[in-house]
Amino acid sequence: MPPVKLFQFRHSPFCEKARLLLNAKAIPYAVQEVTPGIGQVDLFRRSGQRQVPVLQDGDVLVAGSVAIARHLDSKVPDPPLLPGDAQERARALLWENWADTTLAHGARMALLQAISRDNHLRKALLPQATPAPLRDVVGALPGDVVSGVSQLFTRTDLQQLRYALEQLTTLVANGQPLLGPRHCVADMAVAAQLYGLKFPAPAGAALAGRGVPSIADHPLFEPLFAWRDRLYGAMGRGDHGPAPSSAPTDHA
Repeated sequence: MPPVKLFQFRHSPFCEKARLLLNAKAIPYAVQEVTPGIGQVDLFRRSGQRQVPVLQDGDVLVAGSVAIARHLDSKVPDPPLLPGDAQERARALLWENWADTTLAHGARMALLQAISRDNHLRKALLPQATPAPLRDVVGALPGDVVSGVSQLFTRTDLQQLRYALEQLTTLVANGQPLLGPRHCVADMAVAAQLYGLKFPAPAGAALAGRGVPSIADHPLFEPLFAWRDRLYGAMGRGDHGPAPSSAPTDHA
């Protein structure tokens, strides 16, 4: 087993960001799925907090995708996750912060709303260890029972998210990285937050291609998700994701 282990929720975009960062550095790693509830208690005993992702690198525990990125750059300097030039580095950090906050909030709320209206999506997002009878119960719940916080996501909020995605689509229409000639943490932070808007192939057959209506299925955003998928290929995520050696509250 490699000495690096990622404690994760499989479909957390921040855990997806951590996986992209590890793949960018070509660092072998194992993944350990954290069971919501009791698994988070165990994680708290290990790391002092309950949120994921948490990276275990030997005796060192690193919590949060931002800290993980900095840790990996210190561990394996090449290829760098942040540009060497001070201004380019500042731009990359601003992109990362925007993706981890503004984009993350909009994407999370839009997905929650989609989940409340789509029982198949709701079932597919349950942890893999969920017993089949419980999956069926969750899938059969009426949408208004599970909508909850998603009702706070208004039409105006959706329009603002779509506007941001339209501008982002224009920026990546040429298929190139956001900054400079090579992918950096800015690209990985943005790509990770697109995860639940239209699930990529590594999310599994039950989810791939699904996502938020009017975004996942809209031709306007096809170049954006094509850019995301090319980045996945460059990072080695591909159709099947990483090949770990062992078998949503997020932490940026």
